[in-house]
Amino acid sequence: MESYPTVPGSDRDGRRPPAGGVRPEILASWQRSQSLGIDRERADLPVERDLDPDSRLIRAAAPVLTRLCERFSGVPVTVALADSRANIVERWGDPAGLELMDAASLVPGANVDERFMGTSSVSMVLSTRAPFVVVGHEHFLHELKELTCMAAPVRDPVGGTVRGAVNLSVPRALADPRMALVLQDATERIGERLLELSTARELELMHSFHQARERGGHAELDLGSGELSRLAGTAPPLAAQERLTLLERAVDLISSTGETFAEVPLAGSRVAVLRRRELHHGDAEGAAVEVSFRDALGTGTATAPDGRHVPLLNSSTEAAGANPSGASAEPPAAGPADAWLLLVGEPGVGRLAAEARGRLSLLNEAGARLGTTLDMRRTAEELAEIAVPRFADLVVVDLVEGVLAGEEPPPGRLRPGVALRRVAVWAGEGSRDTMTGGVNEPSGFPAGTPQARCLDTGRPVTDSVMTAALADDPADRVHPVDLLGEGEHSYLAAPLSARGSLLGLAGFYRRGRTKPYEQDDLTLAGELAARTAISIDNARRYRREHHASLTLQRSLLPHVLPRLSTVDLASRYLPADARAGVGGDWFDAIPLSGMRVALVVGDVPGNGLQAAATMGRLRTAVRTLAGLDLLPEEVLAHLDDLVSRTPDDSAGEQDPATGATCLYAIYDPVSCRCTAARAGHPPPAVLTPGGKAQLIGLPAGPPLGLGGLQPYESATVDLPPGSLLTMYTDGLLKESRGYGDTDARTGQLLASLEHAGPALEDICDRVADTLPPGGPHDDVALLLARVHALPEERVACWEFPSEPSAVARARALTRAQLAEWGMSELDFNTGLVVSELVTNAVRYGGQGPVSLRLLRDDSLICEVSDRSNTSPRIRRAATTEEGGRGLFLVAQYTKSWGARYMPQGKTVWAEQIPQPEQPAPETDEQALLAMFDDPG
Repeated sequence: MESYPTVPGSDRDGRRPPAGGVRPEILASWQRSQSLGIDRERADLPVERDLDPDSRLIRAAAPVLTRLCERFSGVPVTVALADSRANIVERWGDPAGLELMDAASLVPGANVDERFMGTSSVSMVLSTRAPFVVVGHEHFLHELKELTCMAAPVRDPVGGTVRGAVNLSVPRALADPRMALVLQDATERIGERLLELSTARELELMHSFHQARERGGHAELDLGSGELSRLAGTAPPLAAQERLTLLERAVDLISSTGETFAEVPLAGSRVAVLRRRELHHGDAEGAAVEVSFRDALGTGTATAPDGRHVPLLNSSTEAAGANPSGASAEPPAAGPADAWLLLVGEPGVGRLAAEARGRLSLLNEAGARLGTTLDMRRTAEELAEIAVPRFADLVVVDLVEGVLAGEEPPPGRLRPGVALRRVAVWAGEGSRDTMTGGVNEPSGFPAGTPQARCLDTGRPVTDSVMTAALADDPADRVHPVDLLGEGEHSYLAAPLSARGSLLGLAGFYRRGRTKPYEQDDLTLAGELAARTAISIDNARRYRREHHASLTLQRSLLPHVLPRLSTVDLASRYLPADARAGVGGDWFDAIPLSGMRVALVVGDVPGNGLQAAATMGRLRTAVRTLAGLDLLPEEVLAHLDDLVSRTPDDSAGEQDPATGATCLYAIYDPVSCRCTAARAGHPPPAVLTPGGKAQLIGLPAGPPLGLGGLQPYESATVDLPPGSLLTMYTDGLLKESRGYGDTDARTGQLLASLEHAGPALEDICDRVADTLPPGGPHDDVALLLARVHALPEERVACWEFPSEPSAVARARALTRAQLAEWGMSELDFNTGLVVSELVTNAVRYGGQGPVSLRLLRDDSLICEVSDRSNTSPRIRRAATTEEGGRGLFLVAQYTKSWGARYMPQGKTVWAEQIPQPEQPAPETDEQALLAMFDDPG
């Protein structure tokens, strides 16, 4: 039900009811009353003349209400008893008060429903099915504003049906809250008397019903599966609507005094024939309803042992012969082979039993169908599809906006202004293509509406809604209740509550008011909503974790690959489907010294947040190890050692990264060589210019954490300029949860590389097209690198003997090369760097030649190699020392510097960035020397 306006319009006299101190639900009732055009000065109440003065309700209530009036002796109170249709059936109380009721036309038989009288305590009770008090000025009629009226429902103990309401009216000045408590005690006593007044026959009928169920040899209709079964075979399955129709018709037959059979058309040109057979149990009498099936032509069938359907009778022909006038007659009884027991019961009792079985069946179906997906909207739609038509004619589900985004719902009750969004509206298959409006749109419920009361109390609430009261909706918006047609409809709101928080609201509508929601319905709706809320909350938690995992993984993957002059890079990350979750696949490209680049692809086992966090830890470790200029096999060995160590060896815990795979490759653009090693990872593929794509034969190493004593090995291959290096994770080779035919998938990968164009992005798309149509079954990380060689004119190499004279010669050759490259502005800095590095190589590099190499790109790289494995490091030199400041000066005059190790010897390098437009600042020698002074 859409919320009603909280501010009522003016009445016919131009006067507005006072809004101060009036509860929102009363204001909503005033608005409905005004929309019906009720005269506030004097209402025209219809009067029912044909009342039963000896009805069971009056017989049960009369002694109780007489004593109630005696209890208030001396206080001018009046008590009125109304039936379930809001007709006053009897009155008690002070004579003066009864005269006032007569003057207001509140006589026996008068209908005091809101449709005729406006806001009243009885109409509010019959609408909300709960006790209600209307205080003085809250009455819609002016002549009642001096009274306080309190009313409570009278419930039948069997089934909880509201049989009527009791209203107690008292002058406003004499009203006491304790009167309402006394009135509720009286209505509960009336309910007990309703059960006591049940005849001995009715009680025995209930007993007979249970005994017949226990000793019955027939099989019954299985409401859960929709099948009729017996010991000798299985009957045709029934759809949900067919089951409901057959049960309702069977209840009518049991309660009927004249009908003995009925025919119910079914789908597929079938007809169900229901027969009523009398039952006797002691003094109790009841009936059993059996069902058989025939096609529309009248031929009954039975299932033969071989599975064939054989004809049993032709009831249409026989019936026509017996009734030439065309009068309806019971078809001939078929043999026991095609008859199944549908329902056993007694008049009145059978209906209660059928309703109880229907509620149990609905809960069983909800347990099987709710929460089949981890999608909040789909779960809400499942609730609506389950409830229609067996419990409601229309279902509307609204969820809190933050819940849909995966956020934690606000604790406790929801505020009236909380932001909601409509996620489901369903009124059966006929409404599938109907523009219901409001779906995926914000919704809100002002105070006073049943929805607001439900959200405020956290309990199911029932009320009624009139389509006419929704006329203020925007013209371009179709209200869901419009699907039910004009008139007044029953409404039930149930909170979607899970783990102490409200996630939203489920609204159930029944067309008209012939079958309002009762207490048992409130309990059933609360159970359905609770089960739905648990499924929705599970979906919300999954959505939040999945989003957090994906966000973490995206943040840990490189946002932008580095732009290098010697390697063109492109990448793809293709996540698996939502059911598999976020994995730990990753890739990286790390620039190294000497214009080299490290290319890395890895895969962490598992899915979810932990896999993403583990991936980030390994990626950070790889970048740290890469900065040390280690060989690929050394990087993997350090990673394996890192994963093998657990926080507490005695606890026997295993690192989540255990079993992770990694492929680490280093490309050198000067030598055009690629050195790679792998730890349990698929080998890379290479496509040379004019050649075929093939896998690089790398020694297979164990996954990380499982290496043990087995060392990792690397292999070196020459890559001609223009070669395409492809690195990927095993998700690219999986056809299902397992690997499938990896050779075939590898062949598809190589073929896609050979037939791809020159653009790397197009190649990524072509490789992605080789995945299964439904998407990858595991995350896929893809890294493409087209390698280029550094032109020879940008490389200068010299080799000197390990003697002091090599320093001057190296400086002279460097100056000449810089002049040839047009980089003379770097003469001073580069000369200083070359002098310091070559001097250190001659002095500490051991025996053997000293090599000097200059690399020119966007920066100038100076490399000096020797045969020593000693590590150079910066240290603070004392004031009296003559040496120890060389590396410090190198660090001051260059962008970065470092050392890397080779199988024999090491290379110390320094990188400078040319800045021809900005002249270098003059060197402050005193400031440099001051940095070496001893502290203090």
